[in-house]
Amino acid sequence: MIIDDLTIRIKAGKGGNGIIAFNKNKGALGPTGGRGGNGGDIYFIGVSDLGALNALRNTKVFHAEDGKNGRHQLNDGTAGEDMIIQIPVGTVIHNLTTGTSPERSREGTQRASASYGTSQEIVRVGEQILAAKGGHGGKGNFLFRGPHSTSPMRFQEGLPGEQFNIRLELKMIADVGLIGLPNVGKSSLLNELTKAKSKVANYHFTTLEPHLGSYYGLILADIPGLIEGASEGKGLGVKFLRHIERTRVLFHLVSAESEDPVKDYKSIRNELGAYNKALLEKDEYLFLSKTDLLDAKIIKGKLAKLKKLNKKAVVLSIHDVNAIDLVQKILNKIAQEKEI
Repeated sequence: MIIDDLTIRIKAGKGGNGIIAFNKNKGALGPTGGRGGNGGDIYFIGVSDLGALNALRNTKVFHAEDGKNGRHQLNDGTAGEDMIIQIPVGTVIHNLTTGTSPERSREGTQRASASYGTSQEIVRVGEQILAAKGGHGGKGNFLFRGPHSTSPMRFQEGLPGEQFNIRLELKMIADVGLIGLPNVGKSSLLNELTKAKSKVANYHFTTLEPHLGSYYGLILADIPGLIEGASEGKGLGVKFLRHIERTRVLFHLVSAESEDPVKDYKSIRNELGAYNKALLEKDEYLFLSKTDLLDAKIIKGKLAKLKKLNKKAVVLSIHDVNAIDLVQKILNKIAQEKEI
């Protein structure tokens, strides 16, 4: 089971304390207390593993290493080790504590100030975002010396690291999203086109989590079956509607076995629009699926009705070589447009 929504707590490391110390060498005087090391930062990094959030589910608090205290003879404490948390590409990071976003890390800016904007999203493998900064180490008494204070008895404690409650929301990034009511053949089509092994059976909600497949570099996502009222939380609800937001093109499947394919098509379109009207603007191909199960005359009549709603409507059966060939041509065209 893929976890696509998770709340965790992150705590960056505390800075080490500075210390009070004096030169122990014979004949030498003066303070030598070093400063504490900085606490470790916490970063999120994007990985291609769609199930990366599963590894985080049993840990509620992620704590970076604290900085070490300062030492004698002007030796500073070592910095705490940074913590890097792997999350899938397409994950949105929400800071629930402050309502602000973490800062996208940049080379040479390891301890940049937090930015204040909308939530951040990991969109590339290897992309790294600074989520919580470690506290600065405290000063040792060497740094408090001065003309009128040659033997200072002062030191500074390390500062605490930042700590936040973070919600991680996975919104898959795919080139093509397969959508439609339950049991319309989405999983079968994905299996036919790719090496995916989605479970297939003749009952509602066979697919309870998204499945991905790769067609010569194009990522295809089988979005679990939607039903009327999904945008209001019915059935699998909005849990999977958000995955459609990150797809470039929609393959909308309507079963030829349906008594009213037009109603089925409009039902899903209504749910997309109720959730986010921008989804209705996506490039959409409409497929009348499972056409091998009915008489050709009946199929022709149902297809004609669907073409009035979407001129790109075509018939589809995974047992029809010509139909699969047409789907592959469409995918090849999408791949070419992607490269431009």
